[in-house]
Amino acid sequence: MTITPLHRRRLFQLLATAAVAPGLGALAPAPDARVLGRVLAMSDLHSAYERTGQLLAALEAEVAGSGAPHLIAVDGDSFEHGNVVSVRSGGAIDWAFLGELPKLAPTVVNLGNHDNDLTPDLHEIVARMRSLGIVVVSNILDARTGRPYAEAAVTVPLGERSLRIVGAGTDSLSTYPRASRDWLSIPAPGDWARANLSRLLDGADLMLVMSHAGVAGDRDILPLLPDGALMIGGHNHLLFQHRQGRSAYAHTGSWSNAYTTATLYDDGRIAVGSTAVALDAAPSPRIADLIASTLATHLTDEETVVLGVSSRALTLGETGRAVAVAMARAAGADAGFIGHTTLGTGLPAGAVTRYAFDAVVRFDGKLMVAEVPAERLAGFMAQANQDRPMPLAERGGDFLYGAAESVAGKATVRLVTTDWCAMNQAEYFGTTDLAFAEVAEARVKTTAVAGLLGRAA
Repeated sequence: MTITPLHRRRLFQLLATAAVAPGLGALAPAPDARVLGRVLAMSDLHSAYERTGQLLAALEAEVAGSGAPHLIAVDGDSFEHGNVVSVRSGGAIDWAFLGELPKLAPTVVNLGNHDNDLTPDLHEIVARMRSLGIVVVSNILDARTGRPYAEAAVTVPLGERSLRIVGAGTDSLSTYPRASRDWLSIPAPGDWARANLSRLLDGADLMLVMSHAGVAGDRDILPLLPDGALMIGGHNHLLFQHRQGRSAYAHTGSWSNAYTTATLYDDGRIAVGSTAVALDAAPSPRIADLIASTLATHLTDEETVVLGVSSRALTLGETGRAVAVAMARAAGADAGFIGHTTLGTGLPAGAVTRYAFDAVVRFDGKLMVAEVPAERLAGFMAQANQDRPMPLAERGGDFLYGAAESVAGKATVRLVTTDWCAMNQAEYFGTTDLAFAEVAEARVKTTAVAGLLGRAA
């Protein structure tokens, strides 16, 4: 069958501009405004070793090329349990990367749901980060003792001024490592912000709110944000920017594909832009040899087997829609959907090894199908593919990449998704009444390899 995404024109417009998000220029600073400082922000790095060295080199260049004071802000999820090299090496590359950041500029980390992927107890993670000179913020509590894992708010110098930083995590407990869940007490982001944000920001000079709660949680925090604050979001692997008065809100991308620069001016304005990190850029010499030797030591022959050759690099969204097409073909369905965090990074160009592919499709699972009235498919598609430009009010938290064929004249259509999305259909489809059945002898990764690389896994 030939499957094409609905809203094709809007999607093509997106794909033409998806590599780098444009800066927020609607509220430009006055011509004589003075730069107070710059925040270099990133989120959801997930042990993306193919770009870790390049990201560090880009940050080095940013700091060296500007005389302004800098703060580096990492908004959660530096580690990835799905990366076999990360697990086998104890995150050696991740820790080396984090250790270099405070040498460039003061660095703050807000805890995400994957920061304890390798070491379940967040107390140990926080202690090690602090030993590297990193400031840690979080509103996550230790359920065993009621103690916070880190301060929810800190104040740090930024040149001649000071910056109050507040951190919040996602309360989606099922996304944290299973071994740690009984140790975590995490408030609902909106409830916590209504009870605490005003107090924590009281008397602040400059303000930075770091949230790993995802767009849904952030939407409850944003109305409480004082005018002129900077808010960085994460967790949903999105790249976009939003204005709210003089405040700026940005999601910074994922998998070290991009970082966000926020420039703070003395007239209260904030200029925000995103910079892509090129896969073929030169890595920082500070960690380049460590990355190469760690990969060489910990990768097996099976993991370096080439699964296929990609004729071109795909964006994360293109990859998601291509996998959705492959799933629909495998299930004989009219539409395919895959959850955004089942994917890590976009398919690279050239030879793709098993190790590289596991960073593209992070998790395996079953394919699940359901029959729905045709008009419901249009509703699901309207909420899918949130990598496109869309109003903040229309963005969800967890979302789907989807593709569908024309269903004109059909009263009922068949859709396919992963077992994770079927099990969590309220979050992904916005409903609980879909009756799913398993597709026999079909798996997510096998189907994705066939669809993206034209061969069996």
